Amino acid sequence: MATHFFGDTAVLTCRSLRHVTRSVDTIITTALMPVAMMLMFVFVFGGAIDTGSVEYVNYMLPGILLITVASGIAYTAFRLFMDLKSGIFERFQSMPIARSGVLWAHVLTSLVANMISLVIVVGVALLLGFRSGASVAAWLGVAAILLLFTLALTWLAVIPGLSANTMEGASAFSYPLLFLPFLSSAFVPTETMPGPVRWFAENQPVTSIVNTVRALFTEQPVGDDVWLALGWCVGILVVAYAGAMAVYRRKIA
Repeated sequence: MATHFFGDTAVLTCRSLRHVTRSVDTIITTALMPVAMMLMFVFVFGGAIDTGSVEYVNYMLPGILLITVASGIAYTAFRLFMDLKSGIFERFQSMPIARSGVLWAHVLTSLVANMISLVIVVGVALLLGFRSGASVAAWLGVAAILLLFTLALTWLAVIPGLSANTMEGASAFSYPLLFLPFLSSAFVPTETMPGPVRWFAENQPVTSIVNTVRALFTEQPVGDDVWLALGWCVGILVVAYAGAMAVYRRKIA
């Protein structure tokens, strides 16, 4: 049964990845949009923001990486919605394949596509002057946190992808996710924010994830932020996975 699941998921993942490579607008939006935002922050706003001795491109890169992921997972919901409306789900259900493989194929496609986008963004950041003396272990830690964050948001994206009534509704859920980094420590220190905004910024998931990634890049102690980041990511993943599977079971019942 496990072999059946893995084989079916691999075939369906290849199908979904081919769709991504044929969609030029997807590649442009998920990779170039965060790059354009990074250029704007570095060259337009960077000089006006005091981040101490830390170069601004080093300071804001973790936030841009999270925006890259939030931008990319919107397409997971969109692709699921299009598959559902095209009737391909019904065709898959009539075939002797693992039912959960259909969802996992979209999730794995999201992970691969987002990792590629993240590598592109980091490459551009290096051209802009980003430098890190982080060890291999620290870089692996950054990759692991971003992978877990992507996995959690991808399963969250599955829910609107399966339940939305319109194409716009399927991807609109990502808008609040794109906004959250702006109310965090991603682009400005939270100490500069007014009271209620600062409280929200310091107690939402993006801040702990950004602080952890930033500390790993600069070889600083991660402190409690790493546990908060992991707790948020795992919590979102568990709830989103349970919700997505519940919606999926209703759809195929």
